Amino acid sequence: MKQLHATRFFQLLLVLLISITAKTQAITTPRTPSPGAIVSQKIGISTVTVNYSRPSVKGREIWGKLVPYGWNVQNFGNGKSAPWRAGANENTTITFSHAAKLEGKDVPPGEYGLFFVVNEDNTGEVVLSKDHRSWGSFFYEAGNDLLRSKIQLRSIPMTELLTYDFINATKTSAELVLNWEKKQFPVKIEFDVDRIVLNNAEEELKGPTGFNWQGFASAANYALQNKTGYDQGLVWADQAVAQNKAFPTLSTKANLLRAMGRTAEADTIMKQAIAIANENELNLYGYNLMNAGQHDKAIEIFVLNTKRFPNSANTFDSLGEAYATKGDKKNAIASFKKSLSMNPPANVRANSEKFLKQLGAM
Repeated sequence: MKQLHATRFFQLLLVLLISITAKTQAITTPRTPSPGAIVSQKIGISTVTVNYSRPSVKGREIWGKLVPYGWNVQNFGNGKSAPWRAGANENTTITFSHAAKLEGKDVPPGEYGLFFVVNEDNTGEVVLSKDHRSWGSFFYEAGNDLLRSKIQLRSIPMTELLTYDFINATKTSAELVLNWEKKQFPVKIEFDVDRIVLNNAEEELKGPTGFNWQGFASAANYALQNKTGYDQGLVWADQAVAQNKAFPTLSTKANLLRAMGRTAEADTIMKQAIAIANENELNLYGYNLMNAGQHDKAIEIFVLNTKRFPNSANTFDSLGEAYATKGDKKNAIASFKKSLSMNPPANVRANSEKFLKQLGAM
């Protein structure tokens, strides 16, 4: 009889365990209402990501009712005064891949709880909390705040479903906005993009990217084109030249030296670059000079290209453009006719004929 009772006990225990296991292994189903959402934005090479839940208006009075004005004592959780959780369900969170500024205040990289306060006069606050794991505002602790900043809310057309978006993007910044009902909560986010790119380049060039000259050349060119970090850019340019002494690497070094005011050195390096340039490199350099308004220098380079590559119709076509841009009609016509006499490719022929028509020579 005792054996029977023991067997029955273990049978009941097994049924109970199966029941518990079944409940904890339920399938994943859609969350309703307030579905989850994620929105991200690249600013430079940095990423900002907001993870949130999206309640709907559903005809309800939102501001001052569903979302009370100001800071409010929670009726659940720790019972402390808290801002609005800026969404539904768990904490709305915001993640920064690199150090940033939010409304002008420093934010280290990482994930934070994102909260807002809305006031009756259409002013508000944005709050970042170092505690991003709590559920909504119910366990908010002011001592965990990273920052608070005043913001000015905007009026917008009706937005049924709470939505985060990024607007007014520039090279270094964007506005994160929360849109719901007829209010918009704007928050400006900024990154020191050039510093981040250069610091990242230093790290990347310690790996496979640094095994070829193109990696160092691209880093040097970033410094040159963005007018930043010239000293470091010059170091990278030297490393690119050491691996591949060619027109692209030498010209980048020369342009960096020129930007740094070291004109004599720049001229010397540029002469070295021109001496070993191929036809396409000289042609591109000539156009760069022409676009910079240095017409005489451009003509000098294009003339050199015709002498170095006398069987190329394209060199004479480019020289014709330089003369035409300067206003030297006679030499422009002569150059274009020379190009056409060499049975040029279709695209070169079309360009030479176009200019000759414009110059009244066809």
